[in-house]
Parts: sequence; C-alpha cells; structure tokens
Amino acid sequence: MARTPADLAGAEPDPPFEITFDGRPVPALPGQTIAAALWGAGILAWRTTRRTGRPRGAFCGIGQCFDCLATVNGERNRRACLTPARPGDTVTTQEGHGHDRLAV
Repeated sequence: MARTPADLAGAEPDPPFEITFDGRPVPALPGQTIAAALWGAGILAWRTTRRTGRPRGAFCGIGQCFDCLATVNGERNRRACLTPARPGDTVTTQEGHGHDRLAV
C-alpha cells in the first residue's frame, strides 16, 4: 500500500486552481510558487536576457539570483520562485530586466 506525504500527515489540501502563462492555462496547487507551478507544467523559461534574448527561468530557487523574474498581473520583476501562485494570476514572459524605458 503506497502512502503519500499528505496521507502520512493527514493533510487535506485545497483543490487545484489555474493561473495563465502567456495566455495558456497552467494548473497550480495551493502553496506552490509561480515557479513551481510553471515547472510542473513543463515550462522552464519565463524571462529573456536584456542583450541577447536568451531564455531564463528559476536557477537558485531561493530568491538570490533574479533569473526567475516574471511579469505577474502586469507587475514586472516579480521573483517567481518566491511569489505564491494565486487563482487567476496572469504571468507573462518578461523581456530583459523589465525596465525597457531605461537606457542601461
């Protein structure tokens, strides 16, 4: 008889919900970060670098490296590895550092 960690802890998780990534629905579980939900859906990159346009996603997973920056609900530069997913969140690929009006 296989038992899951939720079974062992007697946890009753809330039902899954959806967020969207670049217009596509992505399932998320309560307590997941946006990065975890995107990873779970097979999405590994959600930002491009400023100069070369190379793809980036989560690297360190603890909010230190800033590779996981995403635009969440229209707000740029959100660290997807630290931002909890909420029902109805809209995540879009962020190009560069999110400050396209700055000449840096």
